[in-house]
Amino acid sequence: MTAEYAHLGEALGTDFFSVREQFTEEQWEHFATVRKFVDAEVLPVIGDHWERAELPWELIRRLPALGIVGETITGYGAAGMSPLACGLVHMELHRGDGSLGVFLGVHAGLAMQSIAMCGSEEQKQRWLPSMSTMDKLGAFALTEPDHGSDSVALETTARRDGDHWVLDGAKRWIGNGTIADLVVVWARDVADGEVKGFVVETPAEGYEATVIGGKAVLRSVWQADITLRGVRVPEENRLANAHTFADCAQVLANTRGICAWMALGHATAGYDAALRYAKERTQFGKPLASFQIVQERLVHMLADLTGMQLYCMQIGRLAEAGRLSPTVAGLAKMNNTRAARRILATARDLLGGNGILLEHHVVRHWADIEAVHTFEGTETMQTLIVGKDITGIGAFS
Repeated sequence: MTAEYAHLGEALGTDFFSVREQFTEEQWEHFATVRKFVDAEVLPVIGDHWERAELPWELIRRLPALGIVGETITGYGAAGMSPLACGLVHMELHRGDGSLGVFLGVHAGLAMQSIAMCGSEEQKQRWLPSMSTMDKLGAFALTEPDHGSDSVALETTARRDGDHWVLDGAKRWIGNGTIADLVVVWARDVADGEVKGFVVETPAEGYEATVIGGKAVLRSVWQADITLRGVRVPEENRLANAHTFADCAQVLANTRGICAWMALGHATAGYDAALRYAKERTQFGKPLASFQIVQERLVHMLADLTGMQLYCMQIGRLAEAGRLSPTVAGLAKMNNTRAARRILATARDLLGGNGILLEHHVVRHWADIEAVHTFEGTETMQTLIVGKDITGIGAFS
């Protein structure tokens, strides 16, 4: 990268509506720690990892030392952050790189939270401390080849056989599925038809996971196709408080609001890079930022970004008060991913030809936001869920 663009991707501290003033010291400390990590350690190396579709192990191993693993879980060596601090951490990680953020989100936000929310005290004591230090890595296996948005209809089965359960089926798009030590598998009990959660400790006979290749987004985190052929799981590994799909849905509702923060991180990276570039790039004898049409586009980006910040602050407040509903979280995710796509498309365009180069960071976020737009419920599904909430009429079964 040429010296004049060497700082593209680094934070500008964009805060047009003075949102920062509403952080507590605890929240700001986590935020500042991750911001320094992103600017100093993530940005210099992540483009190469992304291009090679390679896990950034040196960055992953740094996460426990930052005090952010375990999100809002208290005890067991977990971070025990407030919901607002947790959101800020995910925003900053995704400002650096979506793959790194998703890695942590799967491990802590889905796998650890499944155990924390649905496990017995013995199960929490057995698994969460080693997951907090990342001596053991977690995965969350819900989505199937034929069931994404309608995951409630999952077909993976669990059959009781004495003191064990036998799991059969297939899962798809399972983050960390090829490297996890503990895989939370959601399967339907053939006896009562209800969905239950099981912790598969790998390696396990009959458990096979392969990396999904050919991804054009989130290239530095691996998703897997998983096949379960007669995988035997002891009864002590069945999550004690996961009795129906509603328990799984509770875990997902807890993470859906975090997707809004993720989108904010990607959008912030795009806006900051575009603003810095527009000031530094000279064309026709003057900076791009001096042209009216460029200023207009930057202002429209800022308007979207500020709205996203306010959405995130409010869902953080609601979460801290125990009042964040799945539909409010869904509306925030829908709004923020849609706005982030607009911001990043504009940022990529404002950088011109340089916008497609990984060394300028924007194109990586422009691609990765497509995954955030889709996982944890697509924009279409969130729209219909909120639509049912406000009209009382369900548009899908």
